[in-house]
Amino acid sequence: MASMGLQVLGLVLALLGWVCGALVCAAPLWRISAFVGGELVIAQVLWEGLWMNCLSQTTGHIQCKTYDSTLALPKSAQAARGLTVLALLLSILAVMLGVVGAKCTHCMGDGNQDSKARLARIAGVLLIVAGLAYLTPISWTAYATIRDFYDPSVAAPLKRELGPALYLGWGASMLLLLGGTLLHVGSSAPGGRALPISGAAAKLSPSPGMAGEVKQPEKSFV
Repeated sequence: MASMGLQVLGLVLALLGWVCGALVCAAPLWRISAFVGGELVIAQVLWEGLWMNCLSQTTGHIQCKTYDSTLALPKSAQAARGLTVLALLLSILAVMLGVVGAKCTHCMGDGNQDSKARLARIAGVLLIVAGLAYLTPISWTAYATIRDFYDPSVAAPLKRELGPALYLGWGASMLLLLGGTLLHVGSSAPGGRALPISGAAAKLSPSPGMAGEVKQPEKSFV
């Protein structure tokens, strides 16, 4: 059945998007040091993420350090943390609901097709919301990084470039959005059952007693 295939494909894409989103959330590769000023020899490269920053040296030594205080971070970084974690939680919840409501599973029995379809559609909507919530901090971080890079008032050592985690984050957002859309489309409610022909004919045709009764004409005596 095509709808069942759409549901399975949507769940697979959503699960893949969740895995990629979790990797992006943990990776300290959201922003990296920008090579500006025509420098040919770079002694160290700074990587920045949501939870830590890492310093990579030309000798191959990498040193990472988590941020000391969450409240000391900029408001944009705090909002990015909250939206990313919220998107991941919504995604895993939606995947579990989608598995329960999928047509290929028997978690709710075969007699509750309407409830399963409704649950799967709710899971699709949650995945779409999670994809939008995950896309917001990724796009805002990219915008802020590009804005500061071309801002002449920002010193060269403070300029950053887009890290590989942002590109992977855009891919994860698209997977969540596409998976939610496919899951919602493939979870159409089952149509109502048609009335059996024999039952309909029995209701429409008159009873044998009624058919056999013939009204006799009244006799008049003059």
